[in-house]
Amino acid sequence: MKAMVLNSPGTPLQEVERPIPEPAAGQVLVRVAACGVCRTDLHVVDGDLTEPKLPIVPGHEIVGYVVASGAGVAHLSEGQRVGIPWLGATCGHCRFCRRGHENLCDEAGFTGYTIDGGYAEYTIARADYCFPLDVDRPDAEAAPLLCAGLIGYRSLRFAGEADALGIYGFGAAAHIVAQVARHQGRRIFAFTRPGDVKAQDFARSLGAEWAGGSDQPPPVKLDAAIIFAPVGALVPTALMATEKGGTVVLGGIHMSDIPAMPYAILWGERTLRSVANLTRQDATEFLQIAARTPLQMHVETLPLFKANTALDRLRSGALTGAAVLVP
Repeated sequence: MKAMVLNSPGTPLQEVERPIPEPAAGQVLVRVAACGVCRTDLHVVDGDLTEPKLPIVPGHEIVGYVVASGAGVAHLSEGQRVGIPWLGATCGHCRFCRRGHENLCDEAGFTGYTIDGGYAEYTIARADYCFPLDVDRPDAEAAPLLCAGLIGYRSLRFAGEADALGIYGFGAAAHIVAQVARHQGRRIFAFTRPGDVKAQDFARSLGAEWAGGSDQPPPVKLDAAIIFAPVGALVPTALMATEKGGTVVLGGIHMSDIPAMPYAILWGERTLRSVANLTRQDATEFLQIAARTPLQMHVETLPLFKANTALDRLRSGALTGAAVLVP
């Protein structure tokens, strides 16, 4: 099979040929049909996330079809379409797993970071961390649901019952969660890079009531805000835009340093919280929501060997929606 492999952070992925792997007990072999390009992949490739298995095949927004199963796999069948997300394994016995917080597991494995992922023609995954994909969408449109959608959903849950919701950074995750939030009847206020008229028009086309630069104040006080852009300087900005009692959710796995800020903008029982990974329950709930929500998925497909091009476009902010690699 062909795969795009990271040998050293900060260097381009290399196209290589590898033997098709064989599934062990509890695993499935999946033929990859599509794999979304996520900002977390960019953090892995650029070295912002510092503990990858090397060499590593990135990619954790995987849609594919089961080709073979190892011993003990009963709930997935050959030919079945499945999704493979970021969370690829947990220990099941640490204090976090026992409390239902498997996303914080001390010994978790992550697809495309510590477990080879989907920038390849085939991949191996633990069957109990794969999800049957019953959503009525083409493979490429379903791929971003596996992380951009899941993390967006978990972030939205932490935003509580906010009516006026601010979203900072309008990329793949934002374009999905904004539509879910609008379907729930919330008001959306979108913040983009200053001067990015294209992204602002995109946000408005998906139901944003207002869209402007991240250097602009919203026209109303926000009940909550979600920050997807990995920019620490946006934290005090979002807090100042948020009403007393509101929540600012940090939806990324990596962020630049948060600058010093006056306590006054946090005071008033505002809450600042991060989102770490996801749980399988998140996936079950969100995929049910995605199946009944009229989402407009904006994807740009590229062949597998163009993975470096997709990452470059994500790094420069040139993407609208999500890039998806198709082997």
